Amino acid sequence: MPEIAFTPDEQLILQTAAHGVVGLMAAADPGVISSTRSGMAGGKALSAATGAVGRVLAESPKGMELGGKSTADVADQVFGALTTSMALLKAKAPQEVDNFRDTIAVVMDAASRAHRGEAGPAEASMIRKITATLDSAA
Repeated sequence: MPEIAFTPDEQLILQTAAHGVVGLMAAADPGVISSTRSGMAGGKALSAATGAVGRVLAESPKGMELGGKSTADVADQVFGALTTSMALLKAKAPQEVDNFRDTIAVVMDAASRAHRGEAGPAEASMIRKITATLDSAA
């Protein structure tokens, strides 16, 4: 299979989406220990990504700035990156769309199970929001 060449900007969009989901899942499980566990589990799940998406996510994000005064600020950035990532993959690498969605699903699952073994109410809500964003971009 030929290598898919993503520009640095395209790579940053994919990385922002995926790493942003890790951050949102950690934020949805408040508390220092639980959010750390969620973040670590989600980050580890990213390392299991394969294909062109996995190669992009394995690289260190250069220039990624996720921030704001609230989870809502970060969510705005991440949801936008998720939507753009789906459009990018559909246009440039349609065979990677399902891989990207699966990677995000694995991240959400790993992060949500990291503390209590199942998603709490806030985590379940965040999972629904992230999934709805992916679904609307499909």
